[in-house]
Amino acid sequence: MGTRELGLPERSPAAGELPERVTIWEVGPRDGLQNEKAIVPVEVKLEFLDRLAGAGLTTLEATSFVHPKWVPQLADAEQLLAGLDRREGVRYPVLVPNEKGLNRALDAGVEHIAIFASATETFARKNLNSSLDEQFAMFEPVVTRARAAGVDVRGYLSMCFGDPWEGVVPAKQVADAGRRLLDMGCSQLSLGDTIGVATAGQVENLIGLFGDVGTLAVHFHDTYGQALANTLAALRCGVSTVDSSAGGLGGCPYAESATGNLATEDLVWLLDGLGVETGVDLDVLVAASSWMAGQLGRPSPSRVVNALS
Repeated sequence: MGTRELGLPERSPAAGELPERVTIWEVGPRDGLQNEKAIVPVEVKLEFLDRLAGAGLTTLEATSFVHPKWVPQLADAEQLLAGLDRREGVRYPVLVPNEKGLNRALDAGVEHIAIFASATETFARKNLNSSLDEQFAMFEPVVTRARAAGVDVRGYLSMCFGDPWEGVVPAKQVADAGRRLLDMGCSQLSLGDTIGVATAGQVENLIGLFGDVGTLAVHFHDTYGQALANTLAALRCGVSTVDSSAGGLGGCPYAESATGNLATEDLVWLLDGLGVETGVDLDVLVAASSWMAGQLGRPSPSRVVNALS
């Protein structure tokens, strides 16, 4: 008999304050698949998105309008969105790097976008070909035009806890960069541990520098096995939106030390056990990720997927 048939995980609400409900921002179809060496057919991507929506996930980051030269895995963005069978109550945000990407997104009828900034100078230059300060001048017209068109904008901030070239990133530097994105008009700020070096104490310290945690989300990579611990620390600070990737897919093509994202199944297992609502059916989610792993021809890095498949 399997663990699910035995009624596991047991719902045992933790002592202390936790959100009653957590929104999972699913990044697997974008952040996960962009890191694959092989090009995944658009038909497979569309089925993956449909299976994830069927599991109860309500925010699915579908694709990116980055130049195909830099991310060829997502060169089919227009084709994917044109073929997408949108489910009622599900959002399908896309990543845009600049005004050209925004133009493509608006032409495709997108209602939610995300921009991708850096908390460090070196990564801004390597990833965005701009300085830490210059990136904000690049993003400002994107945010202004998107909001004027009625499009919601999320801001990603990478390298929030450590940078492979600069080392430790001062928390105040991260908070200052994050506030600039929020002041620019981003409705939400996702704090990214791009290379997976954060610890729970760092997470609490950084979140404590922001006044309104309702605008914050967290995005952890599991390089050192700390993603779930860091997520719990963020939840205890009042954060109620968590980024994760079905099957643990992903990494960062511009930071070689980054490994996979926090697996959505591992996150749901934790939240189910804590009695925190997500609206996600874990068994259906595991089946979706197992299916995708089969399409990619390799096992899933998610512990829960492998345990329940």
